[in-house]
Amino acid sequence: MKDILYAPWRDEYVTNKKIDGCVFCHISSSQNSDDNELYVLHRDEHCFMVMNRYPYTPGHFMIIPHLHTDKLEDLSSDTWLHMSALAQKSVKLLKEGFGADGVNIGMNLGKAGGAGIAEHIHMHIVPRWDRDTNFITSISQNRVYSTDFIKIYEKIKSLIPEYI
Repeated sequence: MKDILYAPWRDEYVTNKKIDGCVFCHISSSQNSDDNELYVLHRDEHCFMVMNRYPYTPGHFMIIPHLHTDKLEDLSSDTWLHMSALAQKSVKLLKEGFGADGVNIGMNLGKAGGAGIAEHIHMHIVPRWDRDTNFITSISQNRVYSTDFIKIYEKIKSLIPEYI
């Protein structure tokens, strides 16, 4: 039994109520009063920004269009350009306000493209730090999340008015 990794923060994943249908559409259609419970960082007419509940690194969030589609080519130019502008501002937020040394931006389109939620496109914004990759990710196919998720959410959300 020495191969057990305890991750008590994932208890909510197992015990929390299940969402019927698309989780991103659920967040998109929810009321602003639910934003803290859903870890929404920002909303506007084109899209919303939400923390990734199972992040690659602390501060990993996503930019998601309100339109439910699995095809980037179905987005209006206005929505795509708006998402791109938010990504650019998000990089500045993460570097200047959050102290990231770099940022990964990416979209996995379709199941074959690696999308975990393939039915609704979304853009990942992942802060990175020098020396943030360690042996456990490479050897054990596990990630170490070194800080409290809620504290990170609150920090990034506090930076939104200044950067977004």
